[in-house]
Amino acid sequence: MASLDLRSKLAILADAAKYDASCASSGTAKRNSASGKGLGSTEGMGICHAYAPDGRCISLLKILLTNSCIFDCAYCINRKSSNVRRARFTVDEVVKLTIGFYRRNYIEGLFLSSGIIRSSNYTMEQLVEVARRLREDEDFRGYIHLKTIPDADPALLAMAGRHADRLSINIEMPTDAGLARLAPEKTAASITGSMGTLKTGILDARDARKRFRSAPRFAPAGQSTQMIVGADAADDHAILARAEGLYGAFGMRRVYYSAYSPIPDSSAALPPGRPPLLREHRLYQADWMLRFYGFSLPEIAAASPGGHLPLDMDPKLAWALANRHLFPLDVNLAPREMLLRVPGLGPKVVGRILSARRWRRLRLDDVARLVSSLRKVKPFLVTPDWRPTTALDSVELSRSLASPPAQLRLF
Repeated sequence: MASLDLRSKLAILADAAKYDASCASSGTAKRNSASGKGLGSTEGMGICHAYAPDGRCISLLKILLTNSCIFDCAYCINRKSSNVRRARFTVDEVVKLTIGFYRRNYIEGLFLSSGIIRSSNYTMEQLVEVARRLREDEDFRGYIHLKTIPDADPALLAMAGRHADRLSINIEMPTDAGLARLAPEKTAASITGSMGTLKTGILDARDARKRFRSAPRFAPAGQSTQMIVGADAADDHAILARAEGLYGAFGMRRVYYSAYSPIPDSSAALPPGRPPLLREHRLYQADWMLRFYGFSLPEIAAASPGGHLPLDMDPKLAWALANRHLFPLDVNLAPREMLLRVPGLGPKVVGRILSARRWRRLRLDDVARLVSSLRKVKPFLVTPDWRPTTALDSVELSRSLASPPAQLRLF
């Protein structure tokens, strides 16, 4: 590792970081250097995009401190027994890279994770030192997301929270049994214990800030986590149940779902192929239903018997077709909670409908101006000049609405 130059290290450790989905990449335009390649490209190696607490989409340098690891998790490309090229940044190198990219306006922040080297505490000390130097020595005001180490000392987690905007600890597997089988060196108790420590720190800091404006912040953007989908036998209902528990118990800002990707020389305990990417997408849709649309997990599960969400239609449409007796809804009379259950209507559109109908009775043309796809909502709504004539249980309607879009969307 010592013989590698900085660019080679960046290529290895930025590529290794791509498997961590808890730093989402979306919502930005391409921004390239003059050659269209290399370190100056927001679409190139090491650059991802995430949303700040105020809703801004920001570009982040996304790297690992090292892809060496003393653990041997079966599903991880960087596991101890994996035959991959290894590299390791020094603390000084990560700080210089971050500041250099930031001054050139290539990035607005840093996402830093790492394999476990020497021990959990030693690795966490290195991660915290990067954040500390950026904040205190370089006066760095950009966004910092640190991946924390579950077994690390709580004092190190507390230090991380003082310097980072967001912290994350991966739950790894949807079930404790799956974690014990595929990552025997990790324990669910240590992971959830660290999550509880972060939750306490976040809540205490928020309470202190209400009382004293000068009180220090602690991970003001909250904490997130990630689950691997398809590496074990957990079905979609079990995955969503685990996510719902994490949101409730630890106040997670986001649970990320990452489809298992086969790795070279993988364990016989792992499936030979990856699950459909559409399965990952359906889980995100169901996750939004739980968080923003007022659905309960039993409602979602009842509309998708067999333990898995349907791949041929989004789970909200599946629920609507399973509860066709509730439709169509009068767009001028239906309450907000029911409008949110109409396929094709999200919180923003429903808000616009509720605002507009205070001043006039909405007709179909009015609805068309508010939604992105009138075809999707028409079978479920009634307006003064429109009433659906096709039965909601017809094969033609189900097939038409369930056809996969050219580009995956949440709803």
